[in-house]
Amino acid sequence: MRRRRTRAVLGAALAFATALSVSTATSAAAAPTTVTDVMATSTESTLTDLIPAPVRVSPADGADYRLGPGTLIRTEPHSAEVRDVGKLLADSLRPATGYALPVVPAHGRSGGITLLLDDVGAELGDEGYRLEVTKHGVTIRANTPAGLFAGTQTLRQLLPAEIDADSRRDVEWTVPGGTIVDYPRFAYRGAMLDIARHFHTPDEIKSYIDELARYKINHLHLHLTDDQGWRIEIDSWPKLTTVGGGPGTGVDGVGGGFLTKEEYSDLVAYAAKRYITVVPEIDMPGHTNAALSTYAELNCDGVAPPPRTDIEVGYSSLCIDAELTYEFVDDVVRELAELTPGPYLHIGGDEAHSTPIEDYRTFMERVVPIVEKYGKRPFGWSELVRADVSTDAVAQYWHTETEDADLVDAVARGHKVIMSPANRVYLDMKYDENTPIGLSWAGYVEVRDSYDWDPGAHVTGVGEDAVLGVEAPLWSETLRSLDHIEYMAFPRLTAAAEIAWSPQEARDWTSFSERVAKQAQRWEERGLGFYRSPQIPWPN
Repeated sequence: MRRRRTRAVLGAALAFATALSVSTATSAAAAPTTVTDVMATSTESTLTDLIPAPVRVSPADGADYRLGPGTLIRTEPHSAEVRDVGKLLADSLRPATGYALPVVPAHGRSGGITLLLDDVGAELGDEGYRLEVTKHGVTIRANTPAGLFAGTQTLRQLLPAEIDADSRRDVEWTVPGGTIVDYPRFAYRGAMLDIARHFHTPDEIKSYIDELARYKINHLHLHLTDDQGWRIEIDSWPKLTTVGGGPGTGVDGVGGGFLTKEEYSDLVAYAAKRYITVVPEIDMPGHTNAALSTYAELNCDGVAPPPRTDIEVGYSSLCIDAELTYEFVDDVVRELAELTPGPYLHIGGDEAHSTPIEDYRTFMERVVPIVEKYGKRPFGWSELVRADVSTDAVAQYWHTETEDADLVDAVARGHKVIMSPANRVYLDMKYDENTPIGLSWAGYVEVRDSYDWDPGAHVTGVGEDAVLGVEAPLWSETLRSLDHIEYMAFPRLTAAAEIAWSPQEARDWTSFSERVAKQAQRWEERGLGFYRSPQIPWPN
C-alpha cells in the first residue's frame, strides 16, 4: 500500500521529529571524509553546474559578463507579462548585489540583462529558452513568457552562490560566457504537498513554491482532504472546514487548520506568477473520514463515525448508492473548479479498500463526468483506470512494481500517466534507517534511488509517449514544519526535477551528484535545511 505503516513506527518518527530544526542541514550524515577532503568550497559557477542539466551548452572563453551598479533589466516592449518576469528576477537579485537593477523596456541600446519574446523554433516549445552570455550582457530569448521565466531561473544559478543571500555581499557578480539552448523533456513536472494530514500554512506553501520554481517544476499538486482533515473552504458544506478542518484535526490531533477561498486563490496566483499550475485534490471515495465524521448524512446509515487522527488507511468510503453523495461531489468540484484556473482537478481514488470494486467503478464513472462538466481534466491515482472512464483522465502511478497490467491496458485505451513510483520519488520515505522523520513502507529512498530510473521505461509496456510527466509527492504524516518539508525534499527534489526536464541521454549520476554538491552553499545562503547524503561529495 502507498501509505502502509504502524503506530510504533510513526511514534518513533515523531519523537525524532520534535528534535529536528533548521540545523538539520548539519545534523544528518556527513559525506565521507575521503571525498570531501579533496573538494574546495567555490562561489564560482559554470554553464555545466546547472540543475536540471540543460539540453545543449556551449561555453565561450573570454565572454563572461559582470553585473554592476548600472546594470539594467530590459524586457520585451509592450508585454506586461514579460515585465513581470523581469521584476521577479530583479527582486531576486537585489538583496545580495545591492544594485537597483531597474526594469525598463528593451528599446535602443543592448547590454545588461535582456528578456525577449522571439521565434526560437518549435523545438523549444512553450517553456524552452535560448540564453546567451557575452561580455556585453545576458540575453534570454523564448517563444513565450514561460520560457523566459525558465531562463531567468537558469541565470540565477549561473551567478555566484552568494546571490541567494538576503543581504548585500561583496562579490564579483560574474556570469560565465557562452550559450545555453534548453527545453523540457516532459510537459508535466510536478511536486505534491499533503496539507490534509498536517496543515501547512500559506507562507510555508509559498516557500515551497519558490523552491519548486528554481528547478523548473511547473505543477504543485495540493492534497487537500483525507481521513484526518479537510483543508479547503466549501461554502455549500461549511462544516467541512470548521469541523473537519478545525483544531485537533491532523495526525495525532496536531496540525489543524484550512485554507479559506481567498487564501487558496492567493496561492494559485502566487504560483502562477512563477509559472506553476496548482492541481487540487479531493481524495474519494476512500480517505473521506473527515467529511463523513462531519456530515452524518453522507454515511449510508446516517451515523457519523468519530474523527480519526491515526494513520490507518482503507476503512472509509462515501455512500456509493446515495444520490446525496453525488450532490456533495458536484458541489465540491464546482466550487473548487471555480477557484482553479489550471486545467486539472485530482479526485484521488487510491486505497478504497472498503469500497467494493463494482461500487468503485460506479462511483468513478459518475464522478469523472462531473469533473469534465466543470471544464477540468480529471487526474486520479492509478486505481482510477479500473473503471470505464474517459481516456482524458490521467492516471498517477504510485506503486513500487514495474509491471502493472491495469496501467498497460489503460495506456492502450489512450490514458496518459504521471509517474510517481513510491520507491523512487516519494519524498516522505526515509533516506535510511537513521532518518529522524518519514516513513519506510516503500523502502529507504536515497538520492541515487530517486535519480537512477527512467520514467519513459519504468513500467513494462508503458512507453515515453504515454507519460505526461513526473511528480514527487511529499506526504505529511510525520511533518510538522517547513524545516521538515525541506529536509525530506532536498536533495531528492532536484533529482525529480532533472528527471522530468533533462533528456535521458544527458543524465549521469556522477555529474548530477557533483552538481548537487555545488547547490549546498546556495541552500545554506537561504537557510534551507537539507539532508547531507553520504552519496554526495559535499564541499568542506
